[in-house]
Amino acid sequence: MFVQLKTGYSTDLGPAWISRVRFSKSWRTAYWHGKTLRRARGYDANFYDVDTDEGYWLSGPRRDRADTRYSQLRPEVDDDVRLAYEAFLLGSPLPGRENG
Repeated sequence: MFVQLKTGYSTDLGPAWISRVRFSKSWRTAYWHGKTLRRARGYDANFYDVDTDEGYWLSGPRRDRADTRYSQLRPEVDDDVRLAYEAFLLGSPLPGRENG
């Protein structure tokens, strides 16, 4: 997943990551880097940290690397997903999405 911190930064300038994110069955809660993120209905953030109230944007990564809307920011890629992400950029499906 593409994850970007929105709180405290101008549009699309917060730090970003390509990371493994685990979701609850309802997809209302995400678990990432030891944080619990709940779905939000805001404009700039679609999840918020339940402990700090910081807003985050979570979305699937893009092959063209245009993950942010208005900047050329490149996300930090977590080591445990690096190989899968590099294969995805070359055309392979994301893990778990091999059949669609």
